Amino acid sequence: MNRPAAHPPLPPEAPLDMPLQRLHGPSPASIEVLTQPHGLLVKRLLLITLTAVLALAASTQLRMALARAGFDPLDLLLLVLFLPLFAWISFGFVNSAIGFLQLISGEHPGFTAIPSPAQSLRHRVAVLMPVYNEDVDATFGRVRAMARSIAAAGGGAWIDFFILSDSTAANGQLELAAWSDLAAQAPIPVYYRRRERNTARKPGNIAEWVQRFGAAYECMLVLDADSLMSGEAIVGMASIMEQRPSVGLLQTVPMITHARTLFQRWMQFASEAYGPIATAGLLWWSGSEANFWGHNAIVRTRAFAQSCGLPELPGKPPFGGHIQSHDMVESALLRRRGWAVHMVMIDGSYEEFPPTVVDHAMRDRRWMQGNVQHLRLLDISGLHWASRLHLVLGASAYLTSPGWLLLLLTSAAQVCLSHDIAVVGMTSPGVLWLTLLLLFGPKLMATIWLLSSTERRKEFGGAAAVLRSVALDIPLAVLMAPVTMVTQTKALAAMALGKPSGWPTQVREARRIPVRAILPSLRAHLALGVGFAALAWVNTTMALWFLPITLGLLSAPWLISLTSSEALGERARAWGFFRVPAPRLDDGAPGRADPPVPGEAGSTP
Repeated sequence: MNRPAAHPPLPPEAPLDMPLQRLHGPSPASIEVLTQPHGLLVKRLLLITLTAVLALAASTQLRMALARAGFDPLDLLLLVLFLPLFAWISFGFVNSAIGFLQLISGEHPGFTAIPSPAQSLRHRVAVLMPVYNEDVDATFGRVRAMARSIAAAGGGAWIDFFILSDSTAANGQLELAAWSDLAAQAPIPVYYRRRERNTARKPGNIAEWVQRFGAAYECMLVLDADSLMSGEAIVGMASIMEQRPSVGLLQTVPMITHARTLFQRWMQFASEAYGPIATAGLLWWSGSEANFWGHNAIVRTRAFAQSCGLPELPGKPPFGGHIQSHDMVESALLRRRGWAVHMVMIDGSYEEFPPTVVDHAMRDRRWMQGNVQHLRLLDISGLHWASRLHLVLGASAYLTSPGWLLLLLTSAAQVCLSHDIAVVGMTSPGVLWLTLLLLFGPKLMATIWLLSSTERRKEFGGAAAVLRSVALDIPLAVLMAPVTMVTQTKALAAMALGKPSGWPTQVREARRIPVRAILPSLRAHLALGVGFAALAWVNTTMALWFLPITLGLLSAPWLISLTSSEALGERARAWGFFRVPAPRLDDGAPGRADPPVPGEAGSTP
């Protein structure tokens, strides 16, 4: 039934206090977590132990090999860099191996349809979409689709939709006109609010809504402007929150949708093909201390207001000021007060991906600043140790880039100064093979799992299409790895010099980037590539070992330009590369099995 054209922009206010949290001092009182899986401590200790065994075994082999040729200060630096870097890739391998065993054995069903019994809803839920100078037609098109899907899933009587704008006045006028048309036709209430001042960015946007309207809603489902979720997923998550009152947050794992460029299609395939085993592993050990990614998640409103008022950090950005990667801190603060934080693998949760490597790097720099900022927050009183681990892992994902670069430069320096071959793989062949296993093993395991099911093979275009896609993904990933390494190292250096990332509007529209346009920003990449190529005059064998890195750096302008092409993306799809399952939004198709619900015996959320 269509709503009247006079639909008000906002409902009556229902204020809810959201006090700023004290990050240090006495810990707040907590409630009992009722949904913690059994044996969680043993699982985490096993994960950490296996990671440590792999890292120590490899570093011991390297130390013994280096000692045979005589130990010097550069050898010591090589070992100091090698151990944490090898521990990082070991952790990723062990996590993926556990996820692979969970999926291949059937202990976890993978991504599945979620039960959505709308009749079980008893409390109101708000769907929040913060926007900041987004494409109005695309954004409101997603809102329209979700509103219809929610109504079709039976949630219209309990769920309201809020568009929370931080856009400029000019963009706000376009949004208001689009909202007026949408609200008159939407089958559920759709509200619109624009803040005059973009205080504290997205966290401030959400906090303002909580303080004005939060008391009227038991839960809020938080989206990004590029998010898309099915009504069944939204209603199903609200139903789980009704059934599990000690769960404070339920995070989905969104898949990529609306991929057009070659880069987007490549990332979409990698996410859908390799992501499930990594995600299943993450769910296995995170349990009730999972993470929050800031979108495509449902949060208990009062728990959030009670726990997540974020203070500003002392000092200036990038290390001080507003907490930029607020979501991971909010999940830690929810768990600090006793609320369970779970993650679920369900169908019907999607997001868009940046169309080019350049746009992804801009977003990645914001994430890097926020994640590195978390190192200042490790001493927050009362945090669960698993929450501290999440914060460390988030920061280390970026700190490894300068670590790898230093490792490469140290190896090159050893050759140039002493003519010794210091490449880790040549010094200790056993370490080489173990490294290759850790780096490419997750892709192999994911491919085996993907091909093990007739249904999955069909969804990805058949076994031949899967193997073609993996065969193309691997060289692309090898070439892109050094590009990302240098890009992140440059961003970290800028951050160390006090240059904040800022918060530019996210580019979502596809566009081809000419080589000449990207060259000026790749001077460091090209210079480093030329330097590694010049090793051929010092030691040919060493230069051959560096060849994949050298090729990646020297080909960066063309790699970035070609992958930004929408035409190449369409051609790859036509040739059977990077095919993925069709999105599940409104068809109501059941999954392979019902997903585990937090708190059920034997389940892994």
